[in-house]
Amino acid sequence: MAGNFQDDDREDAMRKLFKLYKDEKEGRDGVDAHLDINDKSIPFELKTTSKGSVTTVRDFGPDHINKWKDKHWLIGFFIKGKEFYHYATPEKMSDWIEQKANYIKPDFMLADLASQKLTLDDMHKVIGEKDVYSYEDARSIQKMQYLKEKYIGLQDKENGYSPERMLEIFQDRGKYLIERGSTLNNPHIPLSYFKDCIEITENHDEVLRSLVTEYLDKNQ
Repeated sequence: MAGNFQDDDREDAMRKLFKLYKDEKEGRDGVDAHLDINDKSIPFELKTTSKGSVTTVRDFGPDHINKWKDKHWLIGFFIKGKEFYHYATPEKMSDWIEQKANYIKPDFMLADLASQKLTLDDMHKVIGEKDVYSYEDARSIQKMQYLKEKYIGLQDKENGYSPERMLEIFQDRGKYLIERGSTLNNPHIPLSYFKDCIEITENHDEVLRSLVTEYLDKNQ
C-alpha cells in the first residue's frame, strides 16, 4: 500500500510539473490527467517507475485496450538518483497495446464461446428450476458485477426474470469468470521501449506542449 501512496504522490507532482490537471468529477478511476491545448482536452495516462520497466495494471484485459488506445502517456523515471520523463504518443504506444491485445485475444474468444454453451439444465443445477427468478437469485449469480440499475433493467417479468433472461445472466457470469483467468497480471513495458523518446529534464510543460502540438499537427 505504501508503494501506491508513493505513486500517487509522484503523479500529483507530475501534474504540477507539466501543468496538467485531473478532472475530479471522473473519480479515482477516471483519466489520470488532461492537457488543454488548441481548444482540445488531451487525455494522459501517467506512470512512474524506479526500476526501469514500467508496471501497468493488475488485470490487463479488453477494457484497458479500449481505454488506452487513444491515450497519450507520460512516464516518470526515478532511477539511481536520476529523474527524467518520457512522453509517448498514442501511435508510439499502439504497438505494445496491439501486441498484448493479440496475446489475450484467443482466451477471450474462448471465454465467449464457452459461456454460450451453458444451458438451462446447467443453470438449474446451480440455482434450481423456477418459472420466475427473483432479484436475489440474479444477484446470487452476478454479485457485485452489475449495478442495481442494471439488475432492474434486465427484468422481463414483474419484479423478476424469465428462465431465458436468467440464463443470459448466468452465461454472462460464466464469461466473466473465464475472462478473469485470461487477463494479464501487470504486464511490464521495458525501458528499452522508450529508447527513441525524448528525455524531458527541464522546461517540462513547454517541452510537453511542443511535443503534443507536433503530434496533433501531424495527425489531424
